[in-house]
Amino acid sequence: MESYALLIAASLNAGTVLAIASLGLLINEKAGIVNLGAEGMMLCAAIAGFAAVVHTGNDWLGFLAGMGAGALLAAILGVLVIWLNTNQYATGLALSLFGVGFSAFVGIGYVQAKLPERPRFSIPFLADLPFVGPALFRQHPLVYGAVLLAIGMVWFLYRTRAGLVLRSVGESPASAHALGYPVRRIRLAAVVFGGALCGLAGAYLSVIYTPLWVEGMVAGKGWIALALTTFATWRPGRVLLGAYLFGGVTMLQFHLQGQGVHIASQFLTMLPYVATIVVLALISRNPTWIRLNMPASLGKPFYPGA
Repeated sequence: MESYALLIAASLNAGTVLAIASLGLLINEKAGIVNLGAEGMMLCAAIAGFAAVVHTGNDWLGFLAGMGAGALLAAILGVLVIWLNTNQYATGLALSLFGVGFSAFVGIGYVQAKLPERPRFSIPFLADLPFVGPALFRQHPLVYGAVLLAIGMVWFLYRTRAGLVLRSVGESPASAHALGYPVRRIRLAAVVFGGALCGLAGAYLSVIYTPLWVEGMVAGKGWIALALTTFATWRPGRVLLGAYLFGGVTMLQFHLQGQGVHIASQFLTMLPYVATIVVLALISRNPTWIRLNMPASLGKPFYPGA
């Protein structure tokens, strides 16, 4: 039973990285912007957060550094695709490639660096409960923060005027512009906020989840987070569930190895990516369902003067 409790705890921990990044990308796409640069942004944020903790010893400053790095790169992307009307897909891919190379260059001096001793978190009394204690109540505060973020995002998008405006910009920017809303500024704000969340996910990866710096350590999680938004049909609650599902698939390989299951490690390592491909293939069989849920202007440029 203890091994299953640890599997659940590890799945929540792994899923938190995907959940935070996916929620950030969800906000981007609700505003009509596709951000294919998530992988590179998360890598730059990972090294920024790790370096900040190495030099300050403060995890929360590391998270802020990661968020700042993600927001900065997202702002650059936003200016290019929103004001200069560059192709969203090509610009995002370029940003991702830049992030991979830049993080590897900056991180050379941090490969052997060590972080201060990691604190252990637990919720008093609840952490001592059998099974559910180690499974649910001995997590880092950001694990619970991801759940609160998803709930807050549901409230923001579907219960507030600002959320309605954001969704209207993603559905019909021309109509929102005709009503007097600053479509470009709203889109930029959404992109920067989404970038900050991707940055937080990258910093969490290198500071808490691993914790160390290795070149390319995001290892495709940015692409999985991007796929999760489609898998969840652009709903925050489904994003959270999907993130934990993929987190569970990721940690299953270690659980099976610990149980003595004789399966090639290479096969187990590719499970999360196979699951991503299978899910996207199943979803793509019903394009009408995707079209009904997808923001109508997703990936389309907007020209205020047109």
